[in-house]
Amino acid sequence: MKHRSFATVFATVAIAAITLTGCTAKNDTATTTGGSADKEITVAFVPKLQGAPYFEAMDTGAKQAAKDLGIKWIMQGPTTADAAAQSDIVRSFIQQKVDAIVVAPNDPNSMAPLLKQAADAGIKVLTADTDAPDSVREVFVNQATADGIGSVIIDSLAGAMGGKGEYAIVSCGETAENLNSWIAAEKAYAPEEYPDLKLVDVVYSGEDQAKGAQMATDLMNAHPNLTGIIGQCSTSAVGVAQAVRDAGKIDKVFTVGLGTPLSMAPYLHDGSSSGSILWDVQNLGYLTAWAGAQLAQGKSFDTTNNVSSDLSAIAYDSAKKMLVLGPAFIFDKDNVDNYNY
Repeated sequence: MKHRSFATVFATVAIAAITLTGCTAKNDTATTTGGSADKEITVAFVPKLQGAPYFEAMDTGAKQAAKDLGIKWIMQGPTTADAAAQSDIVRSFIQQKVDAIVVAPNDPNSMAPLLKQAADAGIKVLTADTDAPDSVREVFVNQATADGIGSVIIDSLAGAMGGKGEYAIVSCGETAENLNSWIAAEKAYAPEEYPDLKLVDVVYSGEDQAKGAQMATDLMNAHPNLTGIIGQCSTSAVGVAQAVRDAGKIDKVFTVGLGTPLSMAPYLHDGSSSGSILWDVQNLGYLTAWAGAQLAQGKSFDTTNNVSSDLSAIAYDSAKKMLVLGPAFIFDKDNVDNYNY
């Protein structure tokens, strides 16, 4: 991996971290548990949306892990953020009898029965990026804690807004567990730290960038005193910044979001976005592929896991069955050009 670990380089970001102890070594080979040593492990990933820059970056990292670990990695997602279409892809992977299925569910509740079906078929089941906490998944590969992400987003927006004013949120899927957990964290954190901030609305754009831009425009028209907008996912982060740019309201309405560096760079440079809160998405993909291979080989996770040179201290919370990549990071106009995904 070419990217440095954010957990190491940006340790000053204020995020609650899980205590790290112990260590486990990276795997040298990957073969299925109890099976033939000649059988290559296949880990299949079903993202929320095929073609989204965020998930393409995950795919890049996972492909590097597959090369390093000697496994086969497949990513296939729906062309729209549709729970039914995502379920069809999971069914296909169950029929193919892959060794591990990883899902970033658009709807965790509708996905849960399918994950049970996969587990009953002897397939290892994981979630990544977003969770299905009430399912049989064996581990959730989490990018950062919800409280950590929520606090960094609010701190960034409040800093741009001067700590006061009306703001709104443009999220994506209404049922996306990760997005909803971040919003809940933001709603809890903002009143405590910034009592003069007022949340006026939360709307949902699916995973549609153009719809996110239109919703942000509608919010600015409906709330004349609005001075802040959060783009809660990688598509709406771009959409809300585009809306502010098109409305000629740079330095009047401030936006922050969770967008990839390449997609957010133009908006960070012209000021239509004040910050993009994210993590090393390629490292998240690498960790996801590694976790799938670990389970397929019948291996467990230690409290701290040495996954690769970039991921040498990955925390595992056994109570929540969750691997945590590490703290989030704020991309801004000064650092965004250092990243190529």
